[in-house]
Amino acid sequence: MDGTLIGLVAFASVIGLLALRVPIAFALAGVASLGTFVIFALRTGEFLPERAWTPTASLVFSNSFDLIHSYDLSMIPLFVALGHIAYRAEITTRIYHAARVWLVRVPGGVAMASVMGCGGFSAITGSSIACASTMGRICSPEMLRLGYDKRLATASVAAGGTLGSLIPPSVLFIIYGIFTETSISALFLAGIIPGLLTLAGFLLVIFVWVKRDPEAAPAFTGTVTAAERWHAAREAWPAAALFAIIVGGIYGGFFTATEAAAVCVSAAVLIGFAQRKLTFAGLWESLRETVIQTTSIFLIAAGAKIFVAFIALTGVANDIVAAVSAAELSTLVLLVAIGAIYILLGMFLDPIGIMVLTLPLMVPLVESYGWDLIWFGVVVIKLLEIGLITPPVGLNVFVISGVVGRDVPIDRIFAGILRFLGVDMVVLGLLMAFPILSLLIPSSM
Repeated sequence: MDGTLIGLVAFASVIGLLALRVPIAFALAGVASLGTFVIFALRTGEFLPERAWTPTASLVFSNSFDLIHSYDLSMIPLFVALGHIAYRAEITTRIYHAARVWLVRVPGGVAMASVMGCGGFSAITGSSIACASTMGRICSPEMLRLGYDKRLATASVAAGGTLGSLIPPSVLFIIYGIFTETSISALFLAGIIPGLLTLAGFLLVIFVWVKRDPEAAPAFTGTVTAAERWHAAREAWPAAALFAIIVGGIYGGFFTATEAAAVCVSAAVLIGFAQRKLTFAGLWESLRETVIQTTSIFLIAAGAKIFVAFIALTGVANDIVAAVSAAELSTLVLLVAIGAIYILLGMFLDPIGIMVLTLPLMVPLVESYGWDLIWFGVVVIKLLEIGLITPPVGLNVFVISGVVGRDVPIDRIFAGILRFLGVDMVVLGLLMAFPILSLLIPSSM
């Protein structure tokens, strides 16, 4: 049996297993192990299973072992822990409260504050779904209580939650950097301008929405003093300090991304205890949740690493590169095709699953066209970000739906999401047309 055929069957099998709700780690590792066994058993043209056990076991265990002992992978539990600790120390939520106080008199100010709170939360936690879940519990119920349009109250937080994918630190950037062997520090810096562009676009959507329909966001009738504004701004300093350590430390060459994560975790613990917002019980619970979440990510990464080795063994990536080269597709056509694939997969699969499933084929293709892998990483993350709010299975939308319950039907959330999706597509087009938007900061290091 041809290796390319085995590889294509393996891809179809993984997608089928995922559709049946088989966990992504087990689907990848299981299919890759079985496919590797078949390839080794058929090396001589005759099926000889006794010759396949040893090389298959060697490939499976060596690849998973090498990945788990990767230095770069150690930053995932650090950033995950940072997010949990910062939340329990009330560092992340104070960004929202500060933005709310400053923007409360602006039309749609609470919705804008929710998006900015999501941006600030993302700048520390690095997880879009965690951002949507946490900020959704805080922001959406409050906006509904204030009489905001149900679509605006939910869609703004669901869309704002996607900022966790681009604004550093980002778990998706870490995984992309590990599997493509690109600089994670450069990827973090490359996501800053696209993340801020997306944030500005979301704020513009809210402003225009409320200007056209003032009833969507009732005007604030109370009073906020200057003293209250400055007090709220001062209260948000720990979040600004942690973000400055991450971005400033990496850009200035003081830290690697892993070192920045370690420094920030230590700083968050010290700040939490110093301000008496964090307890030992809260710290223990944060570490427990970190272990659970990190284990899940590591299992997926290990399964993906085995799958990558299997794909390399089949040679299917080289065949696809050769086919695309022979078709002489233009850069624009190929980019549109890649974007369509990611958005389509994003309607049904989670971002990590999509990334680890597609990178073994996409990276050789990108390299054959001479594209910059840092820029391509930003484009991929942006596409995955769009998938988080794309119907029919936008994960962030379902997270917000779970928070608000029956008060807002899920079709109403998707109705509001369409406006934010329009901005996302504009930003995506800009990132594809002008790679400098992604590469400006990394290239100036």
